[in-house]
Amino acid sequence: MLAQAPSVVIFDEPTRGVDGGAIPQIHAAIGALAAQGKAMVVISSYLPEILSVSDRILIARGGRIVEEMPASEATEEKIMDAAIH
Repeated sequence: MLAQAPSVVIFDEPTRGVDGGAIPQIHAAIGALAAQGKAMVVISSYLPEILSVSDRILIARGGRIVEEMPASEATEEKIMDAAIH
């Protein structure tokens, strides 16, 4: 899947501007890499995406991490609250 064998893969807005039909394939690829033991960093402003591909969510505000939560406890409301307060 990847030309090299990195231990960490960073995706910055992986589905922005992508046809909606391709989004599940991109998410499946992210999951497959994670299943191989790769560390995945997904940066996205699309909250449903973050909730669907994450194990742990870090919220940044003003250039600093202000909140960390397991995805199992995260909701769009909790993420937005941490992002703006």
